[in-house]
Amino acid sequence: MAFLLSIPRWLPDYRFDLFRADMIAGITLAAYLIPASIGDASLADLPPERGLYACVLSGLVFWLFCSSKHTAVTVTSAISLLTGSTLGELSAGDPLRHAVLASCAALLVAVLAFVAWMMRAGVVVNFVSETVMVGFKAGVAFHLSITQLPKIFGFKGGHGDFWDRLRDFITHLGETRSWPLILGFGALTLLIMGKRYLKHKPVALFVMALGIVIASITNLSAQGVSLLGEVPKGLPQVGIPMVSRNDLNELLPLAMACFLLGAVESAAIGRMFAQRHGYRFDTNQELLALAGSNLFAGLGQGYPVSGGMSQSLVNESAGARTPISGLMASIIVLIVVVFFTGLFRNLPQPVLGAIVLVAVTGLVDIAAFKRIWRFSRGEFAVALVALLGVLGSGLLRGVLVGAVLSLVLLLRRAARPNVTELGRVPGTEYYADVLRHPKNERHPEVLVFRCEASLLYLNVEHIRDRFEDLLNQRGEEIRLVVFFLGSVPSVDLAGAELLEEMRERLHCRGIEFRLAEAHGPVREALRQSGFERNYGSIEPNETVATVLKRWCPPE
Repeated sequence: MAFLLSIPRWLPDYRFDLFRADMIAGITLAAYLIPASIGDASLADLPPERGLYACVLSGLVFWLFCSSKHTAVTVTSAISLLTGSTLGELSAGDPLRHAVLASCAALLVAVLAFVAWMMRAGVVVNFVSETVMVGFKAGVAFHLSITQLPKIFGFKGGHGDFWDRLRDFITHLGETRSWPLILGFGALTLLIMGKRYLKHKPVALFVMALGIVIASITNLSAQGVSLLGEVPKGLPQVGIPMVSRNDLNELLPLAMACFLLGAVESAAIGRMFAQRHGYRFDTNQELLALAGSNLFAGLGQGYPVSGGMSQSLVNESAGARTPISGLMASIIVLIVVVFFTGLFRNLPQPVLGAIVLVAVTGLVDIAAFKRIWRFSRGEFAVALVALLGVLGSGLLRGVLVGAVLSLVLLLRRAARPNVTELGRVPGTEYYADVLRHPKNERHPEVLVFRCEASLLYLNVEHIRDRFEDLLNQRGEEIRLVVFFLGSVPSVDLAGAELLEEMRERLHCRGIEFRLAEAHGPVREALRQSGFERNYGSIEPNETVATVLKRWCPPE
């Protein structure tokens, strides 16, 4: 069991000054987690205690296995909304069934994360591109906003996708109540000002406490203000949620979406902090930590959890030095759950809605959209499609749309690699792209070209077509073709067959075909494919310059 833990990497060097920093960070993080967990639970259409349970139990486990020193694991806005919107149909309006299915979803996420860890499939998090995630998270933010605005305006929100909810919100604007609106916009004002002028301070906790005090000394419920209501005190009952096999089948798409979102977000957070603070981050180890966190959240009446960006930034900015800060925060939240949940009874729903609204503004990364626009209009279109996919088809389908878009984008890049002609850099034996460097020298009877990708079944047609274009552009005087393989890391069977086809077709036209600077794995793959039978031995140190020196033009 010990070899699974990450604490042996940092615990032997743990000192009191680190503990003091972690304690301060833990207190600060707990002050942020309490209102955030209650708000996120409302997004999942679950009682507030379910968000607190998931936050506590996941944090008590995560620190044992995680490789990131700053990531805070908890319920998040995106996964909460995904859970609530998906389970709404499956639970058919039954709150108890809804809660049981949510806990079961967490257990399924734990299984998926554990299997991914066993298979060392941490690379799976790279399948969803940053472009798609930027669009997806912006779509989630818009979706979250339209679910919370009715709370602030004092009427019940609608159901369905973003556009259905928006239409319902506009239709019911005439039912707006003054006191919820005053409370909601007052809370929004305080939160926005606090975010601007009191960064890294527990402003949300202060606003929540202020709302509770106001509701306790006034009769807000008589003015149409909804209150949070009773929050059970004490620890949750631990057990495996009992569901049918059909329920498991229905929950699997949700669990896969939550796992994918959680793994991608946790990996992005972990890599960011590891680079910033100069320590090693292990994506596979983080999958094990996610598995343990979701296991305990599911067994303890919680729902799926993952690393949270805003929570982790609070943890880092408060001075966290090791995962102990997350443990401290969980212990503090646990004390609140056991002894002080009665304080939340009079929390006004408009205040809670305002807290969630301000929290999700961080999901819309305007700077990232600008960066993507400058980089590529095509990538920007992909981000917009991901955003609109969430708004138009819901979060679950939006996640799938995002994953498919990422895969299509990846395959498109792999299927259309850059194939370009090379020329000799004047005064050297090096060869480089003639389009980027027009002064490079080209031999009148030699075509040197390269492909900037592996030779695989999905790109051989494109490489063949580009090669034919380059050959035709040079005309009939070509007597030697050199394929520079220094930028080709691997070759599959289709790639080897392409090289043999090139050799045969050029041979029929009286043109010699040579390879240059092939890496060891490429030479071995071509040797196993039988390419050397007709070509001859592929020399390991043969460069373009040595090929040309040995080549003698035919008389």
